[in-house]
Amino acid sequence: MEKIIDFIKKNNLIKPGQVVGVGVSGGIDSMCLLHFLNANKELLDIDVVAIHINHGIREESEEEARFVMQKCREMGVRVYKFSIDSPKIAKEKHISVETAAREGRYGVFEALVKKDIVDKIALAHHQSDQAETILMHIFRGSGLAGARGMEPVRDKIYIRPMLPVSKAEIADYASRNSIEYVDDTSNTDNSYARNYVRNVVMKDILKKWPNAVEAINNFALAVCDDDDYIKSIIDSNALIVDDKIVQMPCSYFNGSSAIYSRIVFKTLSLIGAKKDIERKHIEMIKELAQAENGKKIKLPFDITVSKEYDFLTFVNNYVEKPTLNKAFKLDEFDAVGYGKICIKRVRTVNMKNDGALYFDSKKVPKDARWRYREDGDVFEKFGGGTKKLKSFLIDKKVPVRVRDYIPVLASGNEVYVIAGVEVSEKVKVDQDSPTCFKLIVEKE
Repeated sequence: MEKIIDFIKKNNLIKPGQVVGVGVSGGIDSMCLLHFLNANKELLDIDVVAIHINHGIREESEEEARFVMQKCREMGVRVYKFSIDSPKIAKEKHISVETAAREGRYGVFEALVKKDIVDKIALAHHQSDQAETILMHIFRGSGLAGARGMEPVRDKIYIRPMLPVSKAEIADYASRNSIEYVDDTSNTDNSYARNYVRNVVMKDILKKWPNAVEAINNFALAVCDDDDYIKSIIDSNALIVDDKIVQMPCSYFNGSSAIYSRIVFKTLSLIGAKKDIERKHIEMIKELAQAENGKKIKLPFDITVSKEYDFLTFVNNYVEKPTLNKAFKLDEFDAVGYGKICIKRVRTVNMKNDGALYFDSKKVPKDARWRYREDGDVFEKFGGGTKKLKSFLIDKKVPVRVRDYIPVLASGNEVYVIAGVEVSEKVKVDQDSPTCFKLIVEKE
C-alpha cells in the first residue's frame, strides 16, 4: 500500500490543502483506502472525509450505512451520508439498475464538488478492477481507448490512488491494521456484467495464468504510451465546433485508421459522447464519409451523423429527461423539453374548441400528481376502452422523441390527463360540472 504515496505524487492526484472525499461502501477496498489516506493526511497535507451512498438496492444497505458511520467515528473522519432510489431511477430512465446506481452515485459526487465541500473524489479501484475493466472494454469492441483502462485521474476530479495495488496487498493491509469491513452480497450476482467477468471469466483465466492481472495492467500501460504518442502527432484543427454540433472534413478518412479513428473519438467527445462507441461505429462513420450527400446514421445516446457535402456533421440530440413530481392544483409549471403547462379554472359554459384540454377536477383522485409516463401506465379513452398509455400515444401519432417528456396527471398507473394530448373518459366534463379546469400547453 505504501506505493500509493509515490503514485499520488507521480500523477499529481492531490494538491496540498485539498479536501479529499473517499467513496466508501463499507467493503474491504474502500475501507482500506479511507484508512490509508486518513493515516497519511499530514504527510500529504490534505483533509479526508468519507462519502457513503445507500443505493436502495439491498435490504442490508441501512445496516452497512450504520457500519460505515460507526467506523468513521472511530477514525475521527467526517462522513457524508446519502440515499438514492436506484430502482426508481432505472424505471424512469429505462436503464439497468446497475447503470442507475452509477448515475446516482456520480450525481452525488458532482454535487459535493460543485458546492466546494470536497476538491477530489477518491475511488478504490485497484489492479484487479483495472484488469476486469480492460477485458470488458475489449469484449464490447473497444479499440486502444478502451484498452487503456481507467485513468489515474478523470475530469480533474476523480482520482484512483490504488490502481497500482493488488487485491492481495489490500487484504494484507486490512489484516495488519485490523480493518473491519462488510461483504456486499450483490457481488455474487453474476447477472451484473462486472460480476460475471470477475467471478467467472477472470477466475478461469487465473487458473491457467496466475499472473494475468499484472500482465493485463502492464499491457494497459504500454497501450497508454502508444496511444498518447499517436494523439500527439494528430492535427485536428480542421474540426468545426459549435456547442453540440461538430463538423469533420471527410478528407480525414483518406489517411490511416489509426489517425481518423482517434479524430472521430475526439469529435464525439466534443459533443458529450464518451462511451458505448465501438469499432463497428467507426466503420459506419467511415462508410458514411464515402456515401452520397444527405445520408445519415444514428449512434448510441441519440447521436446522429450526417453527410453534408465535404463534411460529416455530428449532432448530440440527447436531452436528459428531468424529473417531475408535482401536486395537482391550479398552477403553472415548466416541463423541460415540452413546454409550459398552464392550468386555470373556467366556467363550463365558457368551454371553447380552442385546442385546450378541459376536465372535471372533482373527478380526479386526491393523490393524483403530475409526472412523466412510467411502465404499466393505462388510459381510458373517450367513449370507453382502456389501453396501455404507450399504445394510446402511438394511436395518436405522438413522436417517440416526445413521449418521455409529456407530463401526465396520474394516480398509481391510472392516467387521467395527458398534457396537450387528451383527457380520460373518467374526468370528462358533463352537464353536472358548473366549472372545470382548462389546460394549455405553451410549446417550447
